[in-house]
Amino acid sequence: MTVRDSIARARLSVPLVQAGDVTSLDFRFDANDPTFAGHFPTHPILPGVFQLEMTRMAAEWLLNSPLALREVRKAKFLRPILPEEIVHVELKLAEKDNTIEARAGFSVNGQAAGEIHLLLWRSEPRNG
Repeated sequence: MTVRDSIARARLSVPLVQAGDVTSLDFRFDANDPTFAGHFPTHPILPGVFQLEMTRMAAEWLLNSPLALREVRKAKFLRPILPEEIVHVELKLAEKDNTIEARAGFSVNGQAAGEIHLLLWRSEPRNG
């Protein structure tokens, strides 16, 4: 199973556009997800790279377009995300000159879990 597969399987909601051009989504990663087997065996937590990829994939879903990572402007991990926790993501997108700026805030039970700021660009569709 790939990172993308795990994230797609964990998605609980479709992107919901709210006031102020903020889109929200919820995720829950099953305790049996292979990601947790090695990260870390005695204290499983969601790898930080998942928050980066969740941000990119959420932007893809919202824009209905494949996106490639151009730059990680900020990746701040504020608390571990544990198996079975519901992760709430609030995403804000802005596009200028073929660059998409994606800012995402992650929270669990109202507690901040992370902040991601990416620069993305539209890419060719993936094969498979």
